[in-house]
Amino acid sequence: MSSRLFTPLTIKSITFKNRIVVSPMCQYSSEDGFANDWHLVHLGSRAVGGAALLIAEATAVSPEARISPEDLGIWKDEHIEKLIQITTFIAAQGAVPGIQLGHAGRKASTYPAWKGRGQVPVSEGGWQPLSASDIPFHEKELAPLALDMAGIQKVISDFSDAAKRALEAGYKVIEIHAAHGYLIHQFMSPLSNVRTDEYGGSFENRVRLLIQVVDAIQKVWPADLPLLVRISATDWAENGWDENQSVELVKILKAKGVDLIDVSSGGLAAHQKITVGPSYQVPFSAKIKKETDSLTGAVGMITEAKQAEEILQNDEADLIIMARELLRDPYFPLHAAHELGDDISWPIQYDRAKPSH
Repeated sequence: MSSRLFTPLTIKSITFKNRIVVSPMCQYSSEDGFANDWHLVHLGSRAVGGAALLIAEATAVSPEARISPEDLGIWKDEHIEKLIQITTFIAAQGAVPGIQLGHAGRKASTYPAWKGRGQVPVSEGGWQPLSASDIPFHEKELAPLALDMAGIQKVISDFSDAAKRALEAGYKVIEIHAAHGYLIHQFMSPLSNVRTDEYGGSFENRVRLLIQVVDAIQKVWPADLPLLVRISATDWAENGWDENQSVELVKILKAKGVDLIDVSSGGLAAHQKITVGPSYQVPFSAKIKKETDSLTGAVGMITEAKQAEEILQNDEADLIIMARELLRDPYFPLHAAHELGDDISWPIQYDRAKPSH
């Protein structure tokens, strides 16, 4: 009998061959938003390694949406050509190419970890960050400009245009990035949103931007292809966004036809206090799945096959979304299948190395 980890999952017209997902992980290796051979090999090797869905890193919907000047982008048609090469290779391995569309908001224009810390000055290629309100992430940082109505409409249309390009580039799954303290999350949390207009104050107002982004993407994204949303289930900070608000939001998203919630946490407040350990974010996925009857993906220090299998067996998630472990071992799915006693196909070029059961 097959393990849950290697049981296919069908969402709309797409069947994922197993439940292992490559989480979107920034590579900070682009110039002017363009993908290159690093992205091809990074994602391609993990497709060869047996993952079912590969979600490209947070891909900026506009130049100002980038987390760093080196972030991947999809704000112009010229970006599409290289992305097609990547999605074509992924699909040829029997995997599904996905993309995370994002806007960094006040956490934009920052250095990659290996280049420094904090914001990149305008003199070095940085830019003025934007947000829901003029509250910086760190006190010493440049305060973001609070978006006016025209700015909000531009953000929404940028997401819509990016979704059109994603389809043209061959992606079969879109994930909207509404987590980790980036722009949409900044609107959602009362710690970063002190607006007094229709985008601030009440829960309904604070989630309005996300709902409008979902609506805009659904107008251009085929109804038979999956649409995911990544959220931070809690800010890990007093008076911030929390689990109960997440549950209420997911109920709305499910009613609107969002197919799966990628459940992470944190990233909004510099003073957050997180208790980290194996599977530490899985309870958030389990709560949302149970209380909303939505499909969920679990993330957070999931590093072992039996651990992933247990999460699925306990009905705490429907997908296992892995990051660092897949950086350490691009072939984790092949090894996990052997460990769990599943006989899965290996790439024919590597078949002679497949362990016998």
